[in-house]
Parts: sequence; C-alpha cells; structure tokens
Amino acid sequence: MIDTAAAASALGILFGSWEPWLVVIPGLIIGLVFGAVPGLQGSMAMAICLPLTLYMDFLPAMLFLTAIFTGAGFGCAVPAVLINIPGTSAAVATCFDGYPMARKGLHSEALGYALGASVAGTAFGYVLLLLLVDSISNLVLRIGPTEMVVVILWGLTLIAVLRGRNVLRGLIAGFAGVLLGTIGLSTAGVLRGTAGITELLDGVPVVPAILGMFAVSELLDMARRRYIVEAKEAPKLSFRRILDGFLGGFSYPAVVLRGSLIGSLIGALPGVGSSVSNLVSYADARRSDRDPESFGRGNPKGVVASEAANSSSEGGSMVTLLALGIPGGGGTAILLAAFSMHNVTGGPRFIAENTDIVYAIILGNFAQAILLALVGLGIIHLLSAVVLVPVRVLVPSVLALSVFGAYGLSGDISGPVTVLVFGVFGWVLKRYDYSVPAAVVGLLLGKLLEAELVHSWQISGGQAEYLLERPITIGLLALLIASVALPPLMQRRRRRTTPEG
Repeated sequence: MIDTAAAASALGILFGSWEPWLVVIPGLIIGLVFGAVPGLQGSMAMAICLPLTLYMDFLPAMLFLTAIFTGAGFGCAVPAVLINIPGTSAAVATCFDGYPMARKGLHSEALGYALGASVAGTAFGYVLLLLLVDSISNLVLRIGPTEMVVVILWGLTLIAVLRGRNVLRGLIAGFAGVLLGTIGLSTAGVLRGTAGITELLDGVPVVPAILGMFAVSELLDMARRRYIVEAKEAPKLSFRRILDGFLGGFSYPAVVLRGSLIGSLIGALPGVGSSVSNLVSYADARRSDRDPESFGRGNPKGVVASEAANSSSEGGSMVTLLALGIPGGGGTAILLAAFSMHNVTGGPRFIAENTDIVYAIILGNFAQAILLALVGLGIIHLLSAVVLVPVRVLVPSVLALSVFGAYGLSGDISGPVTVLVFGVFGWVLKRYDYSVPAAVVGLLLGKLLEAELVHSWQISGGQAEYLLERPITIGLLALLIASVALPPLMQRRRRRTTPEG
C-alpha cells in the first residue's frame, strides 16, 4: 500500500521548486552520451560527476545521479543497433535483433523500439518499487546486526559469483575492498593500515578511489586504440521512422510487461542486474513467441524484450540500496557514496524514517522516464555520431575531469593521487579478471561490516548459540552458502553431461 500522506509530501518536495529538475535533463544527456560510447559506462559518468553533488542538496543530487543511470540504460543500445557493439553488457541481447534490423535498413526503427522499451521499462520498475516500498520497510525493520552481516557478505559473494568468469578472483577482489575500507582509525581507536600517511587517518577517500577504479582504469585500457570504433561516417537516421519505432514498441505490451517484470526482479539481486536481465528477458521472449526462429534475424520483439528488462532493473537495484544500504553493482555503489557524502545512511530504518524523501526519489525517477523519451528523441542523431570520437580526444578530456573533480573534493593533492593510484589498481584488477564492482562495493561496506560484526559480538557475548535464536540469520546463511556452492556444482554437472565429459 502507498502512504498517501508521504506521497503528498513527496510531491510537494518535488514540485515546490525548480531546483530538483534543473539537474535531470543534463544528467540524462550525460548518461546517454556515456552509454553510447563503447567502452564507457554509466557508472563511469556517475563517478566523474559524483564530486559535483557535494554542492547540491540531497534530493537534487540523487535525481542527477539517477538521471545519468537512466540515460545510460538506453544510450548503450545505440552502438548495439548501429555497429553491433553493445555499449555495455546490459545491451548484449539488443545486438541479437537490433543489428540485423540495421542491416535491413531499419536502424531508425530499431532505435525507436529500443527507446520506447527503455521508457516503459524504467517507468514499470519504479512503479513496482513505489507499490512495494512500504512492505519492504516493514520487513527490513526486523533485521538485526547478525542479519546485516550476512546480507553484506551475501551481496559481496553474489557480485563475485555472478560477475566475471573466475569466482575465486571475484571473492578476493571483494574482500580486498573490505580490507581497504577498514584502513584508518577503528571504532575502538586503533590505527590500522595507514603506513604513516596522515591523510589516511579517516580512511581511504572513497570518491577519488571510485573515480580511479571505474573511470581511470577504463581509460588506461582504452588508450591503446586510435578510435573506439573504426568507421568512416555516422549512419543516417530518420526522425519520422525513429518516432514510428518508438510508438511501435508499445504495440507489444506482453513483451514489455514480461521483460520489465524480469528486469525488476533480477535487478534486486546484488551483482546481477541489467547484465543478466536483458539475456533472460530475450530468452523468455523467444521461447514464448509463435515464431521463435525469427529471433536473431531482425525481430523487433527481441529489441523490446532486452531494453525493457535492462531499464527496469534500475528500479529493482534501488530496492536493496534503499532498504538495506547494500549496493547491487557499480551504479548503486556510487549512489551509496553520494549518501555518505550527504551524511545520509541507507539501511533498515532509512525508508521508515524518511518515507517522503524515498517517495520523492521514486516519483522523480518515474518522471525521468517521460523526460528520457523527449531527450532521447531530441539528441539521438548526436548519439549516432558519438561512437566515432577519437580516443586521443576522449581519454585526456575524461581523465582531466576525474582529476579536477577529485581535487575539488579533497582540496589538496591527495585527491588526484588517490585517483591515479586506484586507477592503476582498477586496471590491474581488470587485466587479471578480478571484479572491479566487487572491490568497490567492499570498499564502501568495509566499515559497516566491521561495525555490525562488533555489534553482533557484543549482543551475543561471543556465543555462537545466539545464532540459533535468529531464524532469519540461519535462513540468510543458507542462501549465502547455496549462492556460492551451486554455480560451481552446476558447472561441473554440465561438463559431465557434455559428449567430451
């Protein structure tokens, strides 16, 4: 049920002034551009713009960052359709039918279908979150420190297991991030891991570290190429045909609804999100269609299913962030960093004590879906040319923005140094197939994990039998163990059933 009083208060906050809306359209444009450039990501754009939110109030800061998130959700479909290169893993399934449509001369229509499905998926994800937010808040208020410890560990392990090919390396990256997050003075006043560097007394500067691991590591990897995409000219687009495709996307309501529901549910799982939901939704659309053989040959339903799912997963990923304070991946990890910059603590009591703010964030993001349609239609021609930006222009520009943003945040050289050090660290993680999102989430949650462990030890008196009195903790532990043990067991079983096995 919706709390009508809180909803009315949220509408008053949103529409009481223009300030919350002045940042939404710039955020959507930034997200669209970064999503449309293969190799760049929405999380990179959010990391670069994160220092700017220090000078905003909390709600405009959230709307600005989530607008980048929303814009990038559609932007990554542009190169997927035009050149068969997904801007991010969230648009992999969009390539399957989007590019065959482009080869048939239907690239304008394919982009229109993608935009329409993205708008519908984003709106659906936040409507579902609005309907469930009160039930979620009542449920999570029952969670104590022992449950929080297991939830944090579960989130880290899910990200490690479901992101990347090497589970062990993902786990190592996550817990390396936890250790980095505990550098500095502990709650007991013990100094740890500072190596005599006074700037680390309060811990690793989180925002510059995120800038380094997300943005600079990608730039270092990209610098070896001359162009992001080797092409002679941008494809010619027709606004009328894009608009026809946009409206045509709503002619498949069942595909949009199923894809949006799949995206919302999978998006709520830490570490999964749009990277998996677009593939699951595409497979479901193909399986349930009367002509499954048409998929992969330019069927618009394939584009609609993929884009509806990857956009709706944004609303799903906000569930764990708002209710538990646990980021599900790179984008929500940056949102959690913005929470801490504004002295706001997400977690079990956040929704119950700040219901009007939570509703304002949700309703603001629903409005972003409508604005995405207008902005997307307005600049889609520009996005088709963005894929041709030379690397020699792109890399120095984005690197300079990252370094200056870190300096503006710290006020001294420690910010830029942290950016460069963690940029190299992130590049090494990527180079050897360690999960960067797992390391970032570990860095953000290190101190919280430590605090909940200490609290659990205090209330239990160090007695393991205390866990037997917490059935929710036992259930979450069982899920944690299953999430780690089942993937390798299933993989081993698949190998045994192959002819080679």
